[in-house]
Amino acid sequence: MERKLALSLLLLRLGVFIVMLMWTLDKFINPGHTSKVFAKFYGLEGLGGTVLTVLACLQLIVILAFAAGALRRYSYGIILLMHAGSTFSSWQQYLDPFNHLLFFAAWPMLAACVALYVLRDQDTLLSIDGRKSKA
Repeated sequence: MERKLALSLLLLRLGVFIVMLMWTLDKFINPGHTSKVFAKFYGLEGLGGTVLTVLACLQLIVILAFAAGALRRYSYGIILLMHAGSTFSSWQQYLDPFNHLLFFAAWPMLAACVALYVLRDQDTLLSIDGRKSKA
């Protein structure tokens, strides 16, 4: 059972990482889109290229640590907070569900982020720190 759990957690971690990686790459490749997202969903108008690049670099560091299973308490926690912020900031999209169906994919991913955070000590497969922590 422990091996099945470890494999399941690894697959959840890699799945969440893929989504977060695409969002991070979007900040580098298409900062105009990112600026619009920050304005619409977070009320942060006029973020410039430098600010977005710094945010993208910080996010890349966190998601790489997350993918590697490093500093799990912190990297998994930050991923959970980032995705929860994204999910909850989109609340208006949920009021018109059939015109915003893709936004509902955020909920199972949020559940995966919660599961990964709660079970972070068991997520040891292909992890930089493959041992269970004492915390």
